Amino acid sequence: MAELTTWLVEPLAPDVARAVDRMARAPGVRAIAVMPDVHLAGDVCVGTVVATEGRIYPAAVGGDIGCGVATQAFDVEAARLGRAEAAAALRALRILAPVQLRRDPLPWPEDLDPPPAPVARRLAQRQLGTVGRGNHFVELQADDEGTLWAAVHSGSRGAGKAIRDAHVGDRGAFDPLLDASPEGRAYLADLAWARAYARENRRALLDAVAVVLEGLMGASPIGAPTDCDHNHVEPSARGWLHRKGAISARAGEPGIIPGSMATLTYHVEGRGHAEALWSSSHGAGRRCSRTEARRRFDAGRLRAQMGGVFFDDARAGRLVEEAPAAYRDIEAVMRAQRALTRVVRRLRPILSYKGA
Repeated sequence: MAELTTWLVEPLAPDVARAVDRMARAPGVRAIAVMPDVHLAGDVCVGTVVATEGRIYPAAVGGDIGCGVATQAFDVEAARLGRAEAAAALRALRILAPVQLRRDPLPWPEDLDPPPAPVARRLAQRQLGTVGRGNHFVELQADDEGTLWAAVHSGSRGAGKAIRDAHVGDRGAFDPLLDASPEGRAYLADLAWARAYARENRRALLDAVAVVLEGLMGASPIGAPTDCDHNHVEPSARGWLHRKGAISARAGEPGIIPGSMATLTYHVEGRGHAEALWSSSHGAGRRCSRTEARRRFDAGRLRAQMGGVFFDDARAGRLVEEAPAAYRDIEAVMRAQRALTRVVRRLRPILSYKGA
């Protein structure tokens, strides 16, 4: 059985413990690190890092390959974003950063050509520069000095799922690909493409935010954006590291850890903790399932939990799955992993744009 280390806010729920144990007993698995945002999601939990020898597990990455967060500072004070500007920004984002499909596709990046066989290029092009549903978002945020920031959370959209499904096929979640086999090499190549596509997607979303803020406030980006993804496979001294809902946190490596719609986002540097497989949480982690959130929360409770953060109030009833109370306390998560990351910056949300 694989070596297991944990950094937890609370004891593992029984179903989560069973899923982790099953992964720990799978062929070729040498170590598992469980992050404080761990929660059940299919056969392999979000918030786990799996080190394997000679084997690749697509299920330990998931379908949204390359999903991650990118952030960008702007040369204006966050206080300038009042209610009128936030409403105008939200209207513009619905057009320039749509949730599902673009009416007018963006130019296709040459370095994404040709897409892998499982990926339908026409769909991938129409989804480039789109947010996606669920916990994906575009946020405008303020740091402790009052500077305005943008953060975007999105991934490889339908392309990543198509790649995962094509390579899993009739296999079970715990039936791995041999890394040196043609099938294993093909998956790794397609995964690298999906990560590149996801980065381009986030870049396009940040570009859309820049257009909106320039038009509203004359704002310009400061410096280069920071981008980190949390669903991938990479080689390491411990073998193949599979991260599903966990960011790389090697010594000095920048990372981004958002909370919920109404709570803080943290910019961090990794501490390079080897027992944590050089990783940390990717967010707050769900406290309850989407089904349970729909039972527990309604539009009124969501509005109360938002605490003044501007969002699409007309869609409140459809956003209850993303209610802040459906997530863990991000500050408790950060305390649980203080050995894994060093906090560089805290940011509070001003505007949260999500699909519903």
